[in-house]
Amino acid sequence: MLVAFSVSPIGDGRADGSVHEAVAAAVKIVRDSGLPNRTDAMFTTIEGEWDEVFDVVKRATEAVGAYGSRVSLVLKADIRPGRTGELDGKLERLERAIGEQA
Repeated sequence: MLVAFSVSPIGDGRADGSVHEAVAAAVKIVRDSGLPNRTDAMFTTIEGEWDEVFDVVKRATEAVGAYGSRVSLVLKADIRPGRTGELDGKLERLERAIGEQA
């Protein structure tokens, strides 16, 4: 299973709207989990079994909660039982398809 999520605080009162410290706390939890993961400018994607992935998402969301009075969580999941290595596998298949079209 792949889960892409974005979590950020709401109502922290910061004039510049910056959330990088809160996001860093969430990403640290993801990285410390030991599960395959990747972070880009918009989402963090994590790969694993249902219970382990959602435990990490829950803990990351709770960590962000310390930075504001509310938390926004956006989540997208690709659930394919029995599949592993899809964090890289999907990109490899995409790049191969792009190469074939060139």
